[in-house]
Amino acid sequence: MCLIVFGYKVSEEYPLVLAANRDEFYRRPTLPMQFWEDSPDLLAGKDLEQGGTWLGIHRNGMFAALTNYRNPAALKPNAPTRGEIIIDFLNSKKSPEEFIHDFRSNAMSYNGFNLIFGNVDHLFWFTSLTNKIEKITPGIHGLSNRFLNTPWPKVESGKKAMKNAMTDTLTPDHLFSFLKDSSVPDDDRLPETGVGLEWERILSPLFIESETYGTRSSTTMMVDQKGSMKITERTYFHGQGLEYRDCNFFIPV
Repeated sequence: MCLIVFGYKVSEEYPLVLAANRDEFYRRPTLPMQFWEDSPDLLAGKDLEQGGTWLGIHRNGMFAALTNYRNPAALKPNAPTRGEIIIDFLNSKKSPEEFIHDFRSNAMSYNGFNLIFGNVDHLFWFTSLTNKIEKITPGIHGLSNRFLNTPWPKVESGKKAMKNAMTDTLTPDHLFSFLKDSSVPDDDRLPETGVGLEWERILSPLFIESETYGTRSSTTMMVDQKGSMKITERTYFHGQGLEYRDCNFFIPV
């Protein structure tokens, strides 16, 4: 993912509400969200180039979502794919703390990343940049390609929109509506991440569109008090005639 916005223990009806955009090159082959044949309890999309995923959910209520840490000067060309981390965690059946305890010594072999993972009762953030795990406190949170709640314009806009959405009768359409925001902030509000001004502009909206790279899919997840999960993945078809297609899933307690 390149943007994850979520409300944690804010809504009484849905203690966890998540909305996320995945941005990627249009040419990169991808499978939409589905239960995997070789891991039938795992619900996730699949990157066919490297075999990993960006957001995954297990039937036991655990989930994980990952963003890259944007720093092109520090890229390791032969690093393993970060998308495998989600699969390893969800298939491990370990608690988040146990998983990170075992994983921590290997974290630096990957390119920089952030991981939001856990369940509605115990939610955590881990970043390979500090190699630390932090328990997430109740509130509205946002994560892009820096740290949790780094006040980039897209993160701040997403958090504000999530807060507003949760005051209404919450539906996935409320969440998809703000995830489609393609407004570009003024240059003086843009971060400097080493990609140059043109790309900072391209990457700055919640919903990204360019000739070669953009928002490929959006995902919403609403977890109720019992722990049942409603998930919708909306896949966009850039320049292919069809605007989008939704896949809906329900995982009961």
